[in-house]
Amino acid sequence: MVEWALLELQGILEIQPSAQHLPLNAFSIGSLCRSQQEKYYFTSGYHELEGKKVSLKKPMLKTSELKAIGIIRHKILFKTRPKALISKSESKTKELK
Repeated sequence: MVEWALLELQGILEIQPSAQHLPLNAFSIGSLCRSQQEKYYFTSGYHELEGKKVSLKKPMLKTSELKAIGIIRHKILFKTRPKALISKSESKTKELK
């Protein structure tokens, strides 16, 4: 049996009106990376979230048509505000002599 993790995000993911007819499995909402210090980073568009792995009080069972396919024992919790990955470029000023 495979062990899964649950991602817990605060907020809303909105689908653009032009893509609302597509099935949910057609979307990629971001990428998840783990650092050496057991911190997790989730990048979605121009935003990055930092999170940590937390044990669930009660494990959850992942099923497919009444067949157990995995156990969820942990969640990755992101509870801070996202960091913007784009910043304004520094404006160059000319010195007048």
